[in-house]
Amino acid sequence: MNTIALYLLTAVAEILGCYLPYLWLRQGASAWVLLPGALSLALFAWLLSLHPDASGRVYAAYGGVYIGVAVLWLWLVDGVRPSAWDLAGVGVAFGGMAIIVFQPR
Repeated sequence: MNTIALYLLTAVAEILGCYLPYLWLRQGASAWVLLPGALSLALFAWLLSLHPDASGRVYAAYGGVYIGVAVLWLWLVDGVRPSAWDLAGVGVAFGGMAIIVFQPR
């Protein structure tokens, strides 16, 4: 799996793992959503371990991807259209992520 796909999958696993407990706590969903939420967070942790770089670098670069996926989630799941400010923030985050991930080795 290439680096970008791995970062994207990692972000989706984390967001889903946090979103499901949110549904239980704030939206009245069944407590059963906690089980797939916990599994998703376990998947998230495992996916982070698959990244080839040092953990600190992975976490720093992953933050940029997480921001982008979270704004996409805002639009697709929450039904809130991202503002120009949201998109500008994603652009800045992706720029930082790219500097970290694609640095000369």
